[in-house]
Amino acid sequence: MSRENGNEMEQIQKNLERFLDREVEKYEKGEAGYRDDVDMDEAEYEEESLYEDEAEYDEESEYGDEEEYDGEPEYEDEEEYEEEPEYDDEGEYDGEPEYEDEREDDEPDYDEELYDEEEEPLYEEERYGGRRPGRRRYDEPERAVRKDKGREKPKKEKPKKEKRKREEDKHAVMSRDKKKNGKKKSRGKKVLTVLAVLLVLFGAVWYLAIGSIYGKMRYSRVETLAGEPLKENGVVNILLIGSDSRTEGDDGRSDAMILLSVSSKTRTIHMTSLLRDMYVDIPGRDGNRLNAAYSFGGPELLLETVKQNLGIEVNRYAVVNFQAFANLVDAVNGVDLELTNEEVKWVNAYLNEYNELRGMPMETDYLDTSLSGMIHLNGAQSLAYSRNRFIGTDFGRTERQRKVLSAVMKKLPAALVTNPNGLINGLFPNLTTNLTQTECLRLSLMGGKLLTYDIVQESIPLEGTYSSVTIRGMDVLQVDFDRNRAYLQEQLYGKKTQ
Repeated sequence: MSRENGNEMEQIQKNLERFLDREVEKYEKGEAGYRDDVDMDEAEYEEESLYEDEAEYDEESEYGDEEEYDGEPEYEDEEEYEEEPEYDDEGEYDGEPEYEDEREDDEPDYDEELYDEEEEPLYEEERYGGRRPGRRRYDEPERAVRKDKGREKPKKEKPKKEKRKREEDKHAVMSRDKKKNGKKKSRGKKVLTVLAVLLVLFGAVWYLAIGSIYGKMRYSRVETLAGEPLKENGVVNILLIGSDSRTEGDDGRSDAMILLSVSSKTRTIHMTSLLRDMYVDIPGRDGNRLNAAYSFGGPELLLETVKQNLGIEVNRYAVVNFQAFANLVDAVNGVDLELTNEEVKWVNAYLNEYNELRGMPMETDYLDTSLSGMIHLNGAQSLAYSRNRFIGTDFGRTERQRKVLSAVMKKLPAALVTNPNGLINGLFPNLTTNLTQTECLRLSLMGGKLLTYDIVQESIPLEGTYSSVTIRGMDVLQVDFDRNRAYLQEQLYGKKTQ
């Protein structure tokens, strides 16, 4: 080699050494700055990760499933995290793998703490993006978490869509239900309207029917009682008076008196026989038997007498004669009663007078005198049975009257269906009352409820509250009215008196 060539080689070698020295100096300066930044950023990151990232991660974990954070499968599948970007123009970094190892050795393993992964490819994604080569920021995990949060949102859209769909389905069902309910309400209104119309029509027909029946009765107005109520303190009191009149228009005497009390308080129908031989004070008259009040002043004076002596507010009455009583029993097709052989004989004896009044043969409706026990009685036989006062005195007679009426009342609902004409034409033409047509209508509407009431039979005076005496030549019953008044108040009104 010539000398000139040797000098050229030396010059090239020196230039190469100077070039290498400059590059090494640049590298060392860059390395020193990088480490200072690393130390600073690492300290900041540790502090932030302790107070901020963990809180954000905890908050995120409350709303998402654990599976969403284990391994972050979305990022492993993306190619941008698996391949290292190529940097062809910066060859000075091609031969420095030790820097990558150095960074991985020095930096704390935040990835395992946040996502339970060994490596976080997110650092490689922005290794050189928009920064000076070799300057990596360790606040990237926080940004990665925030990115992850942003990328997790699409996963939460599915439950929202499902929730929205459920709400739409719910609204659709509610809408259908409203339509169905609307149709049901519409149908319900139509049904109620039809029922209301039917009730009005039924009420009109019923009112006309009651009016027709009422027209067959004889109405007798009592001025002193016209303004008095039908029902008082929950009780309707009507005095039933059995007259012994034989001919039409004859008031006769009160052969039987039964206080009919319908009590809504005790839900009972009381039939209380008032013995005609009780010695009572008659308003405006001397003391006398109870039935004398009817003879002196008719129903009006009799009602006043009952009020004064027994303390019962009774303002309505109904008078029936012999014929009405017999027709009522026949209208229900007779009654079955228990009779002794002696009572059978007395039935035939009382039939003699009634047959004579009717113009019938003497032995009409006679019973077999050998009979006893349960016997079926028609109207005439029941009347004769009820008038018997020779067995058991007046107490026995009133008891028989109540037995017949009780048996009739039990068969009355069926008779209204099977024999309405017989019932109406047989009873009401022989009945006199001060009940108005409106009051009769009110009583008829109570008929269904009355079928559920208990029937109680009793008589006044009570046993042990009277004695038989003779006053002014009359055999009468002297009564302890205080005890009897207290009993009636308790039975009818539910009041207990001391």
